[in-house]
Amino acid sequence: MKPEAQLPVVHSFAAVVYQTELFNLQQQNAVNYLAHDELSVAVEMLSAVVLLNQALENKDIQMIRNHLRNPCIGFNNLEEENLQRYADTLLSIKSEASSQGQDYLSWNDIQNCIDMVNMQIQEENERIIAINHINEAIDQGNAEKTLEALLMPTAKLQDVRPENAKHYQDVLHHAKTQKRKETQDESAVLWLDEIQKGISDANSNIKEAAILAVGISMINKSLEKGDSQPILMTLQSKFGLRVASECAETYFKNLSEAQKLKTKDDSNESPWIKLIMQNMYSYYYNVETEEGTCAVPEGVVPKTSWLTAEEIQNIVGQVTADYNREQLWLANESLIVQLQAQARGFLVRRNFQDRKAYLQNQEPSAIKIQAFWKGFKQRKSYVDRLKVLQSNVAAIVKIQSWVKMWLARTAYRKRLQYFKDHNEEIVKIQAFLRANKAREDYRTLIGAENPPLPVLRKFAYLLDQSDLDFQEELEVTRLREEVVTKIRSNQQLEKDLNLMDIKIGLLVKNRITLQDVVLHSKKLNKKSKSQLEEMVMVDKQGIKGLSKERRKKLEAYQHLFYLLQTNPTYLAKLIFQMPQNKSTKFMDTVIFTLYNYASNQREEYLLLKLFKTALEEEINSKVDQIQDIVTGNPTVIKMVVSFNRGARGQNTLRQLLAPVVKEIMEDKSLIINTSPVDVYKSWVNQLEMQTGEASKLPYDVTTEQALAHTEVVNKLESSIQSLRAVTDKVLTTIFSSLSMMPYGMRYIAKVLKSSLHEKFPDATEDELLKIVGNLLYYRYMNPAIVAPDGFDIIDMTAGGQIHPDQRRNLGCVAKVLQHAASNKLFEGESEHLSSMNTYLSQTYQKFRNFFQAACDVPEPEEKFNIDEYSDMVTLSKPVIYISIEEIINTHSLLLEHQDAIATEPNDLLNELLEGLGPVPDVESFLGEGSVDPNDPNRESTLNQLAKTEISLSLTSKYELREGEDQDLKSLMIKTKRLIVDMIRTQPGDTLSEILETTATAQQESEHSKLVEKRAILDSKTPEKMKRSQSIFEDGQLPIEQKKRKIQRNLRTLEQAGLVSSATKYQEIINEIAKDIRNQRRYRHHRKAELVKLQQTLNALNSKTAFYEEQINYYNTYIKTCLDNLTRKNSRRSIKLDGKEEVKGSKKLKQASLKYTAARLHEKGVILEIEDLQTNQFKNVMFDITPGEEVGDFEIKAKFLGVEMEKVQLHFQDLLQMQYEGVAVMKMFDKAKVNVNLLIFLLNKKFYGK
Repeated sequence: MKPEAQLPVVHSFAAVVYQTELFNLQQQNAVNYLAHDELSVAVEMLSAVVLLNQALENKDIQMIRNHLRNPCIGFNNLEEENLQRYADTLLSIKSEASSQGQDYLSWNDIQNCIDMVNMQIQEENERIIAINHINEAIDQGNAEKTLEALLMPTAKLQDVRPENAKHYQDVLHHAKTQKRKETQDESAVLWLDEIQKGISDANSNIKEAAILAVGISMINKSLEKGDSQPILMTLQSKFGLRVASECAETYFKNLSEAQKLKTKDDSNESPWIKLIMQNMYSYYYNVETEEGTCAVPEGVVPKTSWLTAEEIQNIVGQVTADYNREQLWLANESLIVQLQAQARGFLVRRNFQDRKAYLQNQEPSAIKIQAFWKGFKQRKSYVDRLKVLQSNVAAIVKIQSWVKMWLARTAYRKRLQYFKDHNEEIVKIQAFLRANKAREDYRTLIGAENPPLPVLRKFAYLLDQSDLDFQEELEVTRLREEVVTKIRSNQQLEKDLNLMDIKIGLLVKNRITLQDVVLHSKKLNKKSKSQLEEMVMVDKQGIKGLSKERRKKLEAYQHLFYLLQTNPTYLAKLIFQMPQNKSTKFMDTVIFTLYNYASNQREEYLLLKLFKTALEEEINSKVDQIQDIVTGNPTVIKMVVSFNRGARGQNTLRQLLAPVVKEIMEDKSLIINTSPVDVYKSWVNQLEMQTGEASKLPYDVTTEQALAHTEVVNKLESSIQSLRAVTDKVLTTIFSSLSMMPYGMRYIAKVLKSSLHEKFPDATEDELLKIVGNLLYYRYMNPAIVAPDGFDIIDMTAGGQIHPDQRRNLGCVAKVLQHAASNKLFEGESEHLSSMNTYLSQTYQKFRNFFQAACDVPEPEEKFNIDEYSDMVTLSKPVIYISIEEIINTHSLLLEHQDAIATEPNDLLNELLEGLGPVPDVESFLGEGSVDPNDPNRESTLNQLAKTEISLSLTSKYELREGEDQDLKSLMIKTKRLIVDMIRTQPGDTLSEILETTATAQQESEHSKLVEKRAILDSKTPEKMKRSQSIFEDGQLPIEQKKRKIQRNLRTLEQAGLVSSATKYQEIINEIAKDIRNQRRYRHHRKAELVKLQQTLNALNSKTAFYEEQINYYNTYIKTCLDNLTRKNSRRSIKLDGKEEVKGSKKLKQASLKYTAARLHEKGVILEIEDLQTNQFKNVMFDITPGEEVGDFEIKAKFLGVEMEKVQLHFQDLLQMQYEGVAVMKMFDKAKVNVNLLIFLLNKKFYGK
């Protein structure tokens, strides 16, 4: 307690505790000395223990809990929720210890108590869970599940026997039912002691039943044999009856008589006997196999010829009672003996209780005596053992060394055997570690700013091209060719089909002859066959023929189109130099062909660059106000939308809109009409059709007059509600499908927004986003919603069409979306829809966020991972498929506008055009003699052959030639290839070290093998994928010559500032690492492109099949027309009995219908006749005669019997007028007729409707 000791607070009343515990702690110390820090910790902990003991003595629960929480005391596994339990247990232990003379509990005693309480609580929780499982199993009534629950170890139930499962289920279920009845609680469950009691009762029942069954069997068998010897023993051992041996013969006699009285039927009896346990449970015992069960055996028929247990007990009891009654008076002396025995027992028990009470009172003293004696014996034994050890130190050390050696050897052998037993696992671990190292190296390669050369060397092999690479490149090239050819074929087929539509429409209106339509149909069917023949002819005889002049011309065009493809400035200027009608056709054919309809990432990247350049050019040169983009219909915007809705983007539009559009179209109950006048007319028509009488309401009304009718307002409100619900579905689809929108559309939207912001810096964000919305929604999505059949959003059968109601529904949805996207409210003529203005404003905010997110896309260089080296390292050259006519048109346009698009004299385009010379004609492409000069159809044949497609492998004319070291990019590529070859065979930490170190013979040999392997691979490579000759020759050099060439190239590159010897040429190492990363990405992109091309080709094939179905439909229609024409020309008719009628016979005509104008006026069909009074209507007669064709009528007008005029009336025209809402029509240019009532009259009189 001295302050100089600087120890924690101590308590004087616990001095003995400090002395004892610190002494023990000092004895445990190797040097019998406690340092100050050890002493401080020990005193602090002992003080906390002392305070806890004090709280235990005072039985202060709150203080006990506080001291247990004290961090100084340092108890383990202390749970806050169990503090009360700890306190109660500690109080009982403290009380017990105090009764035994132990004044305080040590830290270990308290810790042991905590651990014991934790274990008890855990066991209690587990047992509660097990009891719940048992109660659930009992309720299910499944004995097997009940047995499984009873056998759970956590339940700790005793004496559970699987063979008694059925009886356990019955007993426990009965017990649970009884408990629920007694407590009147249906949720009552059995507790642990009740379950254990049930198990014990069940075991006892079965045990007693088994013994009783054996006794019954033995008794009955003895009775059948007539053997009385075992009867007495069986009654005593099995039935537990008190029997008198003197009555043995009486028992046998009475039992035998009772058995004889039992009926016997051996045919039906089984070996089973049935017992009833506790008056409610059945038990079956097989007297032959001596097995018993609580379950009913299959096909059991209990024995009825044997005595039952009750019968046996009753008979034996009666005999015994009779005998006892006889011996009662002879047994008086036994009563005295029994009384004496009870008295002696009482005295003995009292003495025992007194002795026991004395010992219990003296228990502390006895324990103390025992403790002193045991301590003395233990100390004496310890001292004796210590003396023995001290006198044999050398022997002990020797024994210890041998034991340690044996333990070490055993541990080594055990470890060695462990490795042998787990060899496979060790190999896996090693492989895992190596894989981790490889991944770490690769992360270094792709993530480090300056990857080390040894890491680069490990992955240099990735730059090699394998057979699989070449196969995939060839497959991509083939698929790309098929896709482009199929796109062009489908486009031409679609144009021809559209033309066929027009021709058939003109045929219907008798504007052209049937022969013109048949001729176009034959042309349509022959086109696909002739194209293949033309392509073969061009390859053999035309510009691709085997001659030097033609080869030079072909290469010149390949160089020209490569320059146009990779430099978008030329085409962007050319587009704006042409008139708009010519530029649109030029875009749809030449430009998309030049970029292969963006069939791979390179061409999509270049096409986007063209769109970007052209759009920026158009905004800078033609857009004076920001709204000009919306009102002016810019050429580039049309080109972007047309392309993304074409073969590449159409599938996206279909995926995005098809589900919701189909849902709208398939909803037959959905009718949306937001025009009050149309709703009014439809309502009036419906009334007249239902009543057959003219409506008194006017036909021509204004919007305000229509809205004055409650029925119109109600129908309009219903349409608005339906419109809002359907629009929400479309909006949800659009907003959740941002990731599906083509990247090209989103990028051009981004370019459009940034270009407009740059030119109009004062424009607000809302103004810019409205322009973006005009592109993304109005131009791209809106037409597909309005006309899904025209944009291949839905599948249409040949000849099929969208119902007008469906088209009107889609048009209304598109109108609302258009207003919402542009934040335009319903005003003026659309004032009746003003209730949707709040909805439009809320939707615009969602559209605004959508347009902002759509513009958030990376640049094409990042998206497609393309840079200026891309064309130099790819395996195959870019190929386009273009027609001869498109080549000639492009050449002539370039010459026509050369001064505007290539203003500099030394421009590369001027050099290429000068080399090509004048524009060639079609025959020079096809070859001489391809068309007969005497052919009268020579011009049409040449025009057809001009559409023949040829393939051009695009190359740059200005690549590095031999000896032109000025091209640093190409020099860099060659140097990188040489370095990769060198480091793969010669290791080193830096490039300088490898270049300065001479290669060994083994390294030279490895390099030679690498060169030979590459030569073999190059020999198998297709011609269009082979590398340039200079690169091939550099690859064949010996390793030392490669080093010298690398050193020369590095000096050149260092002079140009591309590399530095101070960094040991780390710059070129970084470039090689970048090539490895790009090669991996390129392979991934190529695999993705293969999948994408295949999907595109499948979609194009489906579209081709649809067009072919339409062709078949048109052919069928034309055949029907021809058949009808043939029948009309045959001058035959058919009688009513089906026989042919001879030429010149009269046809059976249907009777005509005659009405006066007055009668038709009464019916409301005729409203008025100009220049004729109503009282004169009776003098006018109308004669309505059906024509030869169904639905045609001839109407003649007679005045006073004189035929004045006649008119042909088509019933289909009347229905069309009714659909368009025309209520009144003029006939003979004088009579005004009610269309609805005229239809009603014709239906009633001629069609029976």
